[in-house]
Amino acid sequence: KARRPGWTGCNILLGKIPQSGRIFYIKDSHPQPQSEIITAFNKICFLKDIKPDLKGWTLDLMLCLEKLPEKSFTLKEAYQFEKILQEKHPDNHFIKDKIRQQLQYLRDKGFLEFRGKGVYEIR
Repeated sequence: KARRPGWTGCNILLGKIPQSGRIFYIKDSHPQPQSEIITAFNKICFLKDIKPDLKGWTLDLMLCLEKLPEKSFTLKEAYQFEKILQEKHPDNHFIKDKIRQQLQYLRDKGFLEFRGKGVYEIR
């Protein structure tokens, strides 16, 4: 609530950041290897290029996919999040279509790998 000249505030809701977007320089009191930090950053740096109005969709789907018990999942399993995503994006009436679109986008950016026959894997 500070009102100093030149001060700009920022509120980052950590709960809305997918685990893959949380890059640790120090974890459990131990510095992380530089190569791991760079690899983790390169995995998600595509997010900076997403238009703000679409970034919410991408992050929301990434958060949903992290709830799955395995890194490998089917399109049908991704559709299980339809209700959650509908609540977050009430103006979108084509949730399954948007899920497929976002899966394709995440695949094209290297975040997911398409294994065929509706099977994906988080890299």
